Amino acid sequence: MSIHHVTAIAGDPQRNLDFYAGVLGLRLVKLTVNFDDPGSYHLYFGDETGAPGSILTFFPWPDGQRGRQGTGQVGAISLAIPPASLGWWIERLVRHGIRYDGPARRFDEQVLAFADPDGLLLELVATPRVADVAPWPDGPVPAEHAVRGLHGITVWEDGDQGSAEFLAGLMGLRQVGEEGNRLRFESAAAGVGTVVDLRRVPGFWAGASGVGTVHHVAFRAPSDEAQLEHRARLVAAGVEVTPVVDRQYFHSVYFREPGGVLFEVATDPPGFTLDEPAAELGTSLKLPPMYETMRDRIERTLPPVRLPHTSHSGVGEVA
Repeated sequence: MSIHHVTAIAGDPQRNLDFYAGVLGLRLVKLTVNFDDPGSYHLYFGDETGAPGSILTFFPWPDGQRGRQGTGQVGAISLAIPPASLGWWIERLVRHGIRYDGPARRFDEQVLAFADPDGLLLELVATPRVADVAPWPDGPVPAEHAVRGLHGITVWEDGDQGSAEFLAGLMGLRQVGEEGNRLRFESAAAGVGTVVDLRRVPGFWAGASGVGTVHHVAFRAPSDEAQLEHRARLVAAGVEVTPVVDRQYFHSVYFREPGGVLFEVATDPPGFTLDEPAAELGTSLKLPPMYETMRDRIERTLPPVRLPHTSHSGVGEVA
């Protein structure tokens, strides 16, 4: 299974928008609320249409407590860029005052490591995997250098908790390499969202959920039927799995892998054009039907946000 999306916890929603839509040049494909907490936003970023494998989402909690990266978490999110774009991105990070480490070679790919404004650990991976992945042509980053989607994630595990066997046996990933304390798993699919690294750090402190940490990672199911089949396999293996939850733009089931990371299996359909045309994605607040009658109250509760107006040269004026 390849990755559908990764969801993390942010602080200020406008700062999050400025960084991901402005500096990194991702498209805001959906502006909605946390379906479990409609008094807070849920921001979805991705490629032109928010295709599975490109999606990075955030729960912004302006008054939230800072989290701590550690074991039992996704410790880093990797974004995929073309190999020839590495130098361009170094210059862009420098221009925006973002400190970075690298580039360093990992499994024959060059990696730049840095953090977002909330301390979430990110990586840009220059990879030929994206050779056939089309960029968003109208973003603030020139199309030839644009982030193509997720490269993958790094799970931090306290020693050997059984995560490797779980990834291979129940998530359909295959181990393809090992470097030091890092095991690499890949899906059989091509393109974005195909890599899961398992980093074993015995004795390292446990992670604590909060601002600047990953909340969960979702893997792709091509249909509702495929999701139910996968859920049945998990249940048969003794994994506690939630019932199917309707997230409007996909359907979800949730469970924890042996190391403690929250996993999800999310369906590819129906997608983000369910309630607005592709050309207008992310331009207005969308609410699920159950909250539409509360729109006035929700809009008064949410802090105002604006999509940054951007150009190829960087972040411009905010509309």
